[in-house]
Amino acid sequence: MEHTGPATTVDEIADGIYRISTPVPPQDMPGGFSFNQYLVVDDRPLLYHTGPRKLFGQIRAAIERVMPVSRLAYIGFSHVESDECGTLNDFLELAPDAVPLCGQIAAMVSINDIATRPARAMADGEVISLGTHRIRWLATPHVPHGWECSMAFEETTRTLLCGDLFTQPGDANPPLTEGDILEASEAFRLQMDYYAHSPDTGMHLQRLADLHPATLACMHGSAWRGDGAALLERLSQRLAQRPVQR
Repeated sequence: MEHTGPATTVDEIADGIYRISTPVPPQDMPGGFSFNQYLVVDDRPLLYHTGPRKLFGQIRAAIERVMPVSRLAYIGFSHVESDECGTLNDFLELAPDAVPLCGQIAAMVSINDIATRPARAMADGEVISLGTHRIRWLATPHVPHGWECSMAFEETTRTLLCGDLFTQPGDANPPLTEGDILEASEAFRLQMDYYAHSPDTGMHLQRLADLHPATLACMHGSAWRGDGAALLERLSQRLAQRPVQR
């Protein structure tokens, strides 16, 4: 993936939370796509998702439009994939006081080996303060995929950093929408199903719904604002209708 498309954009989607998004046009990725990171600006700033290595220069420059990269205290992510944490060590090099922020399984099986500094391994339900913002960590193994998968909920703004949930295709999605994202994300999933379909999927989605998020910080496509509980419950219902594979 060589990025030749529009520049990386920065938009505040909730108080102190910025969506950093790089659109990838159809000539570089069929149908177009986008890679989003979320920057929580506070006394101890958090970058959630790093983006893949080929976008590192653009993402770094976009962060610098908001605050110095060197101020980062945490570099968090949902699970171990290139677009989640492909430039983790690059950011650790630029931010001397930063540490990886991930779940206990991710720290055990990958991050404490591949990262240049030990991870802050978060237990399920553990809360960490960034200053004004508070991050609650939620283990969601195999939802949507990966044993180590987890998500983060910012309690002050009720923003769910939901990783690959509600992935939307295309390279021209608005930064924040109140429109429907379920149909687009489901159509994309049915083309290339990236869910593990664990027996516990419904339980994990209900735990997320019970938080009543007001904003969903999606990793691909638009961030979304509205009744997050209702949308997560609709997603759970759709996944439960998945036909048996023969």
